[in-house]
Amino acid sequence: MLRAMRGVLFDGKRVHVVDDLEVREPEAGEVRVRIQAAGLCHSDLAVVEGVIPYPAPVVLGHEGAGVVDAVGPGVTHPQVGDRVVLSTIRNCGRCEACNRGRPTHCLESFGRVFQPFRRGGEPVYNFAATSVFCEYTLVDAVQAVVVPDDLPPSAAALVGCAVLTGVGAVLNRARVEAGERVAVIGVGGIGLNVIQGARLAGAQPIVAIDANPDKEAVARRFGATHFLTATGDALRDALFAICPLGVDYAFECVGARGLVQTATTLLDRGGNVVVLGVPPPGTEASFDVGAMYQDKGILMCRYGGSRPQHDVLRYVELYREGRLLLDELVTRTYPLEDFERATADLNAGVLARGVFEL
Repeated sequence: MLRAMRGVLFDGKRVHVVDDLEVREPEAGEVRVRIQAAGLCHSDLAVVEGVIPYPAPVVLGHEGAGVVDAVGPGVTHPQVGDRVVLSTIRNCGRCEACNRGRPTHCLESFGRVFQPFRRGGEPVYNFAATSVFCEYTLVDAVQAVVVPDDLPPSAAALVGCAVLTGVGAVLNRARVEAGERVAVIGVGGIGLNVIQGARLAGAQPIVAIDANPDKEAVARRFGATHFLTATGDALRDALFAICPLGVDYAFECVGARGLVQTATTLLDRGGNVVVLGVPPPGTEASFDVGAMYQDKGILMCRYGGSRPQHDVLRYVELYREGRLLLDELVTRTYPLEDFERATADLNAGVLARGVFEL
């Protein structure tokens, strides 16, 4: 049986908030989840803007949490009624990458699109294997991570993307150690989680970089020790005044070609740029090869190199200990019907994260 519901639909030309979406019953290995909260990420807007090519029509959203509503044949975990955080990694659980604990490397999690929804009798795609800007969604059981019932839905939702990506980039991909020097370019939802990941790792100093000076207060709240708004050569001079030899890690959280190049100029010997931002397909970045010979490197980072079934619970525990900030990430909450307003707020740079409450 299909359920009629509200959702945010991109038809290939514009976004509509509709109330006649339908989602099918879960099949073998799948679960249906009633969404309680969903975070708005730049990646959702990248689909609308054409930066991330995606078939349409598609239900947007990929950062969400809710309650398991139904399970398909063979599913024993999670169970109906469980509170879950959703992951975008639909890995197979059987291949060499999965067996090595690297689900982000699983080939089954790359480039596959599904049509679990219908509207007006026509099939509708999901986005990033999730689609959480709707009342009910359908995912593989491996994507649903059971969390404690007392975790606020808005906080739980953000673990599914911003936290896994940002904190994971520091702890899993870069493996920053105590006392290492970190620069973070771009203080949005991902950048703030890189900052608090660096704080958790014991990095010192942690230099936040953003063109918007209004972001300094929140950057420092999450763990930044310094804040810079300079660009180009002035940025390099300002950073080297703080770290005379440069930094061990420069995290690029925007997805801008020029900023990747800038990040390479901030490194000390043996330092690494970690790229989290998603530029348009075909984007090429250049750098001075000679300047990179001193054991410098560029690390690409997908989804924080995360193991969602392990890392989500790790971050929830850090939150409950008061060491990981989640509630502070939620700048504003909206109903689904206010998608246009939430988008405007995100583009205006006034949100760490905006969250839809369903």
